Amino acid sequence: MAETITFFVDKLSNLAVQEASLFGGVEGQISLLRNELEWISLFLEEASAAHTDGRRLNLWMNQIRDAAYDAEDVIDEFIVRLEHQRQRRLQNLKFLTVVLPTCVIFADKLPLVHELDGRMKEINVKIEKILANKSRYCVENAMMPSGAWSSSSPNEVVTWGEKRLPIVEEADVVGMKDEAEAVKQMLLINGELERGVVAIVGMGGLGKTTLAKKVYNDPDVNGHFQCRGLVYVSQVYTIRELLMGIANNVMQETDHMRNMGENQLGNEVRKYLDEIRYLIVLDDVWSIQVWNGLCLYLPESIGSRVLITTRNQQIALDAYAKLYRLRPLGEKESWELFLKKTFPTGSRSTISQVECPAELEDLGKKITEKCKGLPLAIVVSGGLLSRKEKTPSSWEKILRSMEWHLSQGPESCMGILALSYIDLPYFLKSCFLYCGVFPEDCEIKASKLIRMWVAEGFVQARGEETVEEDVGEDYLEELIHRSMIQVVKRKWDGRVKSCRMHDLLRDLAISKAKDSKFFEVRGNIFAYPFNPRRLIAHDSQNISQHLSNCHRLRSLICSSHIPQVNFWSCLKSAKLLTVLDLTLTVDPDIERPEMKLPKEIGEFIHLKYFRFLGPDQTRFPWSIGRLINLETLDLRDNFNLDIPFSIWKLHQLRHLYLGDYPILRMPIRDQMCFSSHLGIDKMTNLQTLYVGQHEWVVRRGLPKLTQLRKLYIFGPNLSNISYELIFPSNLVELILDYCCLKQDPMLTLGRLPNLRALKLINNAYIGEEITCSSGAFSRLEFLRLNCLSNLKELIVEEGALPSLKTLQIYECYKMEKLLHQLQKLKSLQQVKLEYMNPSLIEEIKNTKGEEFDKIRLITSIT
Repeated sequence: MAETITFFVDKLSNLAVQEASLFGGVEGQISLLRNELEWISLFLEEASAAHTDGRRLNLWMNQIRDAAYDAEDVIDEFIVRLEHQRQRRLQNLKFLTVVLPTCVIFADKLPLVHELDGRMKEINVKIEKILANKSRYCVENAMMPSGAWSSSSPNEVVTWGEKRLPIVEEADVVGMKDEAEAVKQMLLINGELERGVVAIVGMGGLGKTTLAKKVYNDPDVNGHFQCRGLVYVSQVYTIRELLMGIANNVMQETDHMRNMGENQLGNEVRKYLDEIRYLIVLDDVWSIQVWNGLCLYLPESIGSRVLITTRNQQIALDAYAKLYRLRPLGEKESWELFLKKTFPTGSRSTISQVECPAELEDLGKKITEKCKGLPLAIVVSGGLLSRKEKTPSSWEKILRSMEWHLSQGPESCMGILALSYIDLPYFLKSCFLYCGVFPEDCEIKASKLIRMWVAEGFVQARGEETVEEDVGEDYLEELIHRSMIQVVKRKWDGRVKSCRMHDLLRDLAISKAKDSKFFEVRGNIFAYPFNPRRLIAHDSQNISQHLSNCHRLRSLICSSHIPQVNFWSCLKSAKLLTVLDLTLTVDPDIERPEMKLPKEIGEFIHLKYFRFLGPDQTRFPWSIGRLINLETLDLRDNFNLDIPFSIWKLHQLRHLYLGDYPILRMPIRDQMCFSSHLGIDKMTNLQTLYVGQHEWVVRRGLPKLTQLRKLYIFGPNLSNISYELIFPSNLVELILDYCCLKQDPMLTLGRLPNLRALKLINNAYIGEEITCSSGAFSRLEFLRLNCLSNLKELIVEEGALPSLKTLQIYECYKMEKLLHQLQKLKSLQQVKLEYMNPSLIEEIKNTKGEEFDKIRLITSIT
């Protein structure tokens, strides 16, 4: 609640500075509103940090929130109407645009200003009455002293640069050694010749997924099975999606596979798995229909296994599985896990090295006892206490609060999770709730999540030197440290690449979001009244008819098979959209489906985040250039896009993904003056750029993009360009894909002073030798060479790559020697080789010498 008001206060302050002329005659009312909301925000922060008992305070807070929402809508509607008026004037006076200013004449603006002034007065009067009710109905008495509860400010979150000690990851969970060994033996037993099924059964929060992943990653299991795949199922699924998940794990995905139907894809998977020993893990199965639908495509290969995790024992029985019933942790194991989470040491130390102060031990064991052996509850409680003072009074307050929550209902785990949510600083609560917008068991891209947080206004820069995305990473790490979010993958530099939300925590987020009107999650049935602020509609078939009433809608996250004309016409009323994430499909029977986005999309001038995935042929209108506040435009998963050159007018863009095969459209009248007023060199706020196939992009403007950190270039048109003209010196990560470079790029790339990660993939270079010269790549930490079909040798001169920690080489079949080059890399910590020439593998395994033994210890071969 406090975060909602705080975000709006910041928005008002920014508007007051940036748009002073826009609100002429209304400054007084806006200033009055801002002052009142600043005081209210402070009060709500204290309320958020307190243990509240209820209804009076919640009613008062809801009324304040609704009033703030009304004020935000009124101001943003005013800006939209003003922009529409400006566009109409420009259209009517197009022949005079050279001599006339582009702003709206004040006389035209006056009626709108007068209306805004009246509505702001009404809102200020409404807020005055709500504030008076606070004293009249003793709302303050509904609050308890905050005591041990969080009152952190956004600036108190530990930054990435001041990184805390690494927390205990999911794989380090204690008490599962015996369980993992038992399940492993069930998988490896040789008595059965045909495919066998094993099921881990237990209640939510018990650690079924953790155990399955621990077994899945076991070296013995890895060595026994010729291929493995892990798929998250959950309650919402299609057999085709699960088959695609299996295919992504066990074989190389192709564009052809992505267009296959269920039957054809299933046959491809079956054909690949036939006559090899495989392991497929199906995590979080809720229905026997999952197994019934998949078993047809999982052949009865000798010694193959399917591992299922489920809460429902009947599913395991119906699948004729061998059962492993997972029990709650015992007293000793619960205490060990609690210590690991409450007192993280930053290393894989033994439990005997983790100590609890004597004065806290009794309280700690009482807290652990309340968790009833559920690992999720213990982990979340430990994460909560790890952020608290290590004093008896602080822990006693936590224990009393746990007892109060557990007294409210039978679901002990949910009570403890709710306690951890209450303890979150106010600025993290919205970030946590927002994770609930993703489908159950979804692997969430961290970059996408953070950019959506930024677009929503949940993240504020700490100063001129800090960008919101960096602060967002710190917020995510804080949620991970508190065990509210689970890490799935980390990047080469240790930052989070993807994450996941436990289904119980997602249930909590959705419940809290519904109570606070934060967002609505809808399937095919819509309740009334229906005018949400954020709408999440996964796989919804009838959303179009309801969008016409959503005039307050700020965020729409939708995946649906819908009639395109009906959808866009219904979306017109949502002029205040800030986040738009659309996955739209059309009839699969259409051979080359096309979609033309309407020109009205340019009216969403408040839009900051726009991701779109549509049919193969999608055409964007010129009006996309009017989305002047857009910060993220993600079109990367589309195969064939028709995009107008007006896209280069979007000077606020920070992250631009154009996909591999965009067609950029320029009218004849603009071609002569292109370089002077339109071009990528004008987009100086870009931090991330994903672009393909266009030589003019890299020729004209990249060196001027001084904020650019990550660059992905796809396509052979790069092959004839001088390298010095392409890459800005501030690049941190560079990916070249299918560029077909004939000249060794390392001489030029090695000079980039800030480059820390380099990936050359899919014949990015078609020569036979790559040479890293002495002194080159002074800061490079990560190097991947993938599918360079002609590459025979990597040459490392003395003094090259002094900082390289990770080297990955995949599918470079002609490379026959490597070991002596690895010997020159003094900082190397990890080497990963996959599908390489047998002679190279032989060299790595059998060359004698102490130095080579050290290299073998850090080398993984597949």
